[in-house]
Amino acid sequence: MNAENQGCSERLVTAAYVRQGAQGRRAHELRLRALLEQGKCPEDGWDESTIELFLHELAIMDSNNFLGNCGVGEREGRVVSGLVARRHYRLIHGIGRSGDISAVQPKAAGSSLLNKLTNSVVLDVIKLAGVRTVTSCFVVPMATGMSLTLCFLTLRHKRPKAKYIIWPRIDQKSCFKSMITAGFEPVVIENVLEGDELRTDLEAVEAKIKALGAENILCVHSTTSCFAPRVPDRLEELAVICASYDIPHIVNNAYGVQSSKCMHLIQQGARVGRIDAFVQSLDKNFMVPVGGAIIAGFNESFIQDISKMYPGRASASPSLDVLITLLSLGTSGYKKLLKERKEMFLYLSSELKKLADNHNERLLDTPHNPISLAMSLKNLNETNDAAVTQLGSMLFTRQVSGARVVPCGSVQTVNNYTFKGFMSHANDYPCAYLNAASAIGIKKQDVDVFLKRLDKCLKTFRKEAKQEKSINEINDANAATEQLED
Repeated sequence: MNAENQGCSERLVTAAYVRQGAQGRRAHELRLRALLEQGKCPEDGWDESTIELFLHELAIMDSNNFLGNCGVGEREGRVVSGLVARRHYRLIHGIGRSGDISAVQPKAAGSSLLNKLTNSVVLDVIKLAGVRTVTSCFVVPMATGMSLTLCFLTLRHKRPKAKYIIWPRIDQKSCFKSMITAGFEPVVIENVLEGDELRTDLEAVEAKIKALGAENILCVHSTTSCFAPRVPDRLEELAVICASYDIPHIVNNAYGVQSSKCMHLIQQGARVGRIDAFVQSLDKNFMVPVGGAIIAGFNESFIQDISKMYPGRASASPSLDVLITLLSLGTSGYKKLLKERKEMFLYLSSELKKLADNHNERLLDTPHNPISLAMSLKNLNETNDAAVTQLGSMLFTRQVSGARVVPCGSVQTVNNYTFKGFMSHANDYPCAYLNAASAIGIKKQDVDVFLKRLDKCLKTFRKEAKQEKSINEINDANAATEQLED
């Protein structure tokens, strides 16, 4: 309420009460002012009333919400459902313009402001999470795979002769398809087994660069966050190789923002060598609906080039979701979630090891993976070839989501590329195993219930195995008796 309206209000309600109400509103406005001035995530999270006031202020700056607006174009922010309008806080125009996702829209000052603030707040949080020298980022309304594709398509204009992408193998379809969709030929570098861990084969990477010729390689496409026993790529060494051969380096950091180790690898890689961009998912790192990602890097010009490659306007929903979330949490709330995730990782590791020991299995030793764990299923697999996949089905029907069971020797073809041992990140990993991850937002109750249900499933298999063994022994004895009688 402006001063004029406040004065009018004082003729209707006791002036002291009106001034008190104005002071209450002023407290909200001071928060908005700090956000607009600093462009950083607030230390303490905002209450919902402040966030809703902020979003309402932004929405009435868009032309579709002007009183008496007369729109005669083909895109005027018309929404027929009130429910849909309220779901989006009446921020209907999206972000960007036809030629640039980062451009300001003349008809949507509020939505444009939302976009700029979101990118600024997210950049602040990326720095807080460990990549302190990052210079630029933007939220894109696509998940990680398509966001990687956008990066590759941008590099195409800078390296028109290149046709190959060097890719240390990680058995996850979207990152593989991102290269195919962009029109490039992935050059798969098999991992090397070190103890239980699958690690980057640096010698094979460099040998392939020499064999293909650096000018024919679009980039090295590395990975941080991954399922154990695969561990994050040797980013520092890869960054040095890329710098020495003048080859771009794109990092798939899908759920790495929540891991200080993954973020440290990116920071160090940029310090000692070359990292052009790193891509992370919004839903995996900030607990918002699927459909958005952050593309970030150390060269502002290159990140702007990527944003300009996006054709047309874009949905503002991912930007709106992550901004609301970060304003609600504040930096203190997000740091608390990161701390809790680390604590739950240690707890999950300790308790899963105990369970593995009880079932004559073992927790695989993967110290370089800060999020995912793997427990062998060697005995289960030897008992019954189909038991591994059956265990996955049993867990899913018992409402355990996210756990992955990986049998030995699975073969799968993705876009005409055949992978042996698919899902295990190697042609011949020594044993079948089960994955579980300690991701942001996980609670102790989740870990305890998972372990209880897993224990029950494994006991069921052991019981069935004993019964089958007894039946086989009886059948063998009967067969021996019949032979004697004959």
